[in-house]
Amino acid sequence: MGDTLYKICTEAAFAEAQSMGRFEGSEDDTSDGFIHLSAPHQLPGTLAKHFPGRSGLLLLAIDPQTLGDALRWEPSRGGALFPHLYGSLDLATLLSVETLPLGQDGSHRLPSGVVA
Repeated sequence: MGDTLYKICTEAAFAEAQSMGRFEGSEDDTSDGFIHLSAPHQLPGTLAKHFPGRSGLLLLAIDPQTLGDALRWEPSRGGALFPHLYGSLDLATLLSVETLPLGQDGSHRLPSGVVA
């Protein structure tokens, strides 16, 4: 499970995180007690379930090796293991930040290089 992990967040949430140098999580993350992340193959399902048709989203790429023991893989949707980050996300560890545009069909277009 050494592949790049991803966090989907709004442009507004990322702007707030930039002012602090770290991402503390979305409202859902805060209520669940961890930051929800996705492996590449989980991105389409996460976008379809939690962000359908939403614009103004960013895709944060994260090297899981930088997360240490705060990263845990736990059962979630359909019993599949999802990466959860127990703690804040240091923005200095991000590999990239890219926009998630909507296609004409209303679904999000993943950046090239993201293998879903």
